[in-house]
Amino acid sequence: MDDLGAHIAQKSGATTGWSVRLGELMLDTTPDKLIALLTFLKNDPRCLFAQLVDVCGVDWPEREKRFDVVYNLLSLRNNQRVRVKVEIDEATPVPSAAAVYSSATWFEREAYDLYGVWFADHPDLRRILTDYGFEGHPLRKDFPLTGFVEMRWDDVQKRVIYEPVKLTQEFRRFDFLSPWEGGIERILPGDEKATETN
Repeated sequence: MDDLGAHIAQKSGATTGWSVRLGELMLDTTPDKLIALLTFLKNDPRCLFAQLVDVCGVDWPEREKRFDVVYNLLSLRNNQRVRVKVEIDEATPVPSAAAVYSSATWFEREAYDLYGVWFADHPDLRRILTDYGFEGHPLRKDFPLTGFVEMRWDDVQKRVIYEPVKLTQEFRRFDFLSPWEGGIERILPGDEKATETN
């Protein structure tokens, strides 16, 4: 892996750093060098990372460059994986990798929908998992966990409807002595093997 990382850094000229962690090569780059690096990884005879497995995001709200956009690539010929990471802020678009990997169109739509990461020159950048009227991006760490409106499919009306949230129970009292709540005081089959010192 170290040899491959040094080869990619030297020949591509598009990395800002690389490391091997957990047996996997990880490459860092910038948005302006991303497409050059992905093209190199796909076409170089030592790499041949012909398959884009996933594009995902990581939210670091306390950091100036809030998001990591991570590309997971696979070389079936060499039986290797590589991870490419780009750090961006909320205003910086990432160039779309759809021209290099056609599967990127779906993955980038998902990253846009869930994190709000904008992909420049994407052929069809719109929501893919949430409803068209959905506000916000649910995998951001500052996304509210509760709200006042819920969305559900109404089988009678045959459409998605929005309605106020109805909480059937404001709070719940836990009975920890109940066997259903986990507070069991009796010996279960198999517990006879345990000693009091464990």
